Amino acid sequence: MLNTKLFDHTILKADATEAQVAKICDEALAHDFASVCVNQYYTKFVAEKLKGSDVKVCTVVGFPLGMSDTRVKAFETRAAIEDGAQEVDMVINVGALKDGKYDFVRSDIQTLKEVCGKDIVLKVIIETCLLTDEEKVKACELAKEAGADFVKTSTGFSTGGAKAADVALMRKTVGPDMGVKASGGIHNADEAQAMVDAGASRLGTSATLAIIG
Repeated sequence: MLNTKLFDHTILKADATEAQVAKICDEALAHDFASVCVNQYYTKFVAEKLKGSDVKVCTVVGFPLGMSDTRVKAFETRAAIEDGAQEVDMVINVGALKDGKYDFVRSDIQTLKEVCGKDIVLKVIIETCLLTDEEKVKACELAKEAGADFVKTSTGFSTGGAKAADVALMRKTVGPDMGVKASGGIHNADEAQAMVDAGASRLGTSATLAIIG
């Protein structure tokens, strides 16, 4: 049986309604999940629903492409925190990484971590499906150097989701103390367990109830 605190209970689809988000919050409270992860529009609503619980409010920044200007990402992050976000999942600029602009990628992450401070968890989505293994390693190294709290596999909105081999590579790269979040395409308990066995310390999925049975 997987620990329920592994799960970021997620609803990020464009047509998510308030009633659907409220249901996700109720499920997260009932099962004591780690967080509810939503688009920014719902951050304040979720913060109100989860008030007084230890289920965290998680939102996304620069999502899903990661190509926003760093200043825009920083503004998004500040606004999310003001609305009650306790965890922020940002997307790196994948094109900049592929161009070898490592100082930029590091600075993009570092700027958001400075906005987050020590109390707000920053997870860095590297979009593994678009990267070579060498690029995955570099992205993880840059996220760690920038002070991020987690590296995360995927947005779930690109060409592929989490793979156990990628999780294992990310864990090997960042070491034992940094978080690794697997997300995208995790539909059942076997897939979830494979991610944990590979080194994931958090799982992002909309299929959480099916996974925990």
